[in-house]
Amino acid sequence: MPLIFEKSVPGRRGLKNPASDADAAASIPQKYRRAKACPLPEVTELDIVRHFTALSQKNFSVDTNFYPLGSCTMKYNPKFTEEAARMPGFSGLHPLLPQLRQGEKLTQGALEVLYEMEKFLCEITGMDAFTMQPLAGAHGELTGVMMMAAYHKARGNKKKYVIVPDSAHGTNPATVAIAGYEMVAVASDERGVMDIGELSRKINAETAGLMLTCPDTHGIFNSDVDKIAGMIHAVDGIMYCDGANLNAVLGRFRPGDAGFDVMHVNLHKTFATPHGGGGPGAGPVGVKEKLVPYLPISRVIKRSDGTLALNYDYPESIGYIASFYGNFAIILRAYAYILLLGKEGLREAANQAVLNANYLKERLKERFDLAYDRPCMHEVVFSASRQAKRGVHALDIAKFLIDKGIHPPTIYFPLTVKEAMMIEPTETESKETLDLFVHVLFEADDLSQRNPAYFKDLPQSTPITRPDEAKAARDINTNYFKA
Repeated sequence: MPLIFEKSVPGRRGLKNPASDADAAASIPQKYRRAKACPLPEVTELDIVRHFTALSQKNFSVDTNFYPLGSCTMKYNPKFTEEAARMPGFSGLHPLLPQLRQGEKLTQGALEVLYEMEKFLCEITGMDAFTMQPLAGAHGELTGVMMMAAYHKARGNKKKYVIVPDSAHGTNPATVAIAGYEMVAVASDERGVMDIGELSRKINAETAGLMLTCPDTHGIFNSDVDKIAGMIHAVDGIMYCDGANLNAVLGRFRPGDAGFDVMHVNLHKTFATPHGGGGPGAGPVGVKEKLVPYLPISRVIKRSDGTLALNYDYPESIGYIASFYGNFAIILRAYAYILLLGKEGLREAANQAVLNANYLKERLKERFDLAYDRPCMHEVVFSASRQAKRGVHALDIAKFLIDKGIHPPTIYFPLTVKEAMMIEPTETESKETLDLFVHVLFEADDLSQRNPAYFKDLPQSTPITRPDEAKAARDINTNYFKA
């Protein structure tokens, strides 16, 4: 498909603005003016519409196909939340308005969304307060560990290490390093959860805290979480909950009740707001009372007269961690979603997510090796080791699925499972869709036995099939230069 620049014809226009009697360039210093016109494509409106419509049809999205991407929770996003985000009273607000004298009156609705969303998340997670600012899950992690560091600094604690399970999301060790701590890894045991015996040997007086995904990336809930919290608190450490998988336990488990002191929530995963392609996202962070003083500024407060305002008077705060008040439109979508489902609806969403994952576990385990043969939560991890012995690897099966109109599951993660296939069906998919997925994977398994060489030329339905990813990363070129 030609680039939009290659469709350009000199002098062609889709829209012609009326001539201006103002010399805009006169107010721009000479050194900032272009020597020649910007080489933008010159095309008609019809060219533009057809070009980008065709590009959109090459996308793989949850609106068009099944998307069982484990860990990332790619579920259907209800369109009514998009309508809420586009309401003029919200979408037309300028982020600087609350800082103006009359601006506060014009932003009471938006401030109420932030204020009530904090209350909702506190109730759902068992935390005492939240900040809405973090712009993604990883950003929320860093915010949480920065508050962990602030807590230890205020108490004069000499802390050096943060413990992370070997099955953790890759952002966990990265967060630890960026926050200035050293990471200590703990292996998983035969049940697929963090080895509590090894953990006990690695905790010491210099342990700042522990980051635990709950449920973990094996799709398993760690029933020892309260014991682990007691071990960390015994050395005045902070329990951090990676809340990426909160969608599995809504209405069933509140991390704040089990000993966690701080957690982030991926709104775009748990509460059905769009994510992918680098954003947008939102990763609000909740804390228990002892970490409240360190929350980022500003915070939304309610005055005695019932009006809402932004308060910056928190001397122990870690400061600003994002511009303005976070990705407000994502928060708004999640707020609308929570209002729609309510308490029972959120619990039912978690129930269905867990049911769907366990259904796939039972249907597929006769053909694919289970990493851990026990009830799972929202996702299940298989291994393609059986197929790999025939010369068909997890990557080959992923390419096969693309040709069948199904997005591949996460492969080769978690790193603790060889030939990993991490499948998350989510609560929004029907039994018919899940059965189709099972049928296609059975077909892949059959082919791996009869004709393993067939997989080497897949996919056949995409413009790009099997690029040299290492070369693409080393020799990246995203610019267009006219020949």
